[in-house]
Amino acid sequence: MRLYESVCILHPSQTDEETGKVVEKMKEILERSGATIVKLENEGKKKLAYDIQHERRGTYITMQFQGGNKVVDELEHYHRMEDAVMKFMTVRVPKDHQKPISEAEPESQDGGVQ
Repeated sequence: MRLYESVCILHPSQTDEETGKVVEKMKEILERSGATIVKLENEGKKKLAYDIQHERRGTYITMQFQGGNKVVDELEHYHRMEDAVMKFMTVRVPKDHQKPISEAEPESQDGGVQ
């Protein structure tokens, strides 16, 4: 099984209850497909780098999971069909970078120069 990281941005007009339903559906798709969820984090509403669908803010959902490539296909199909999802991206985490999100080292503010 490979480790994947997926980020999706939900429409900011979604209530917490509606956001919860979308997240539960994503979890259901992953579990039904045989994936193991490593980390799931609702980062809340944040300012976007650029307008998406005329919106300046979005609710960020970040997840890491282990599974096959069919799992990614099913998750991304759901993202395309769900109206609440404005943008999404799923990437495979290389073996040399495989740390759960909570254990990742924060980047320094000075760009790594010491």
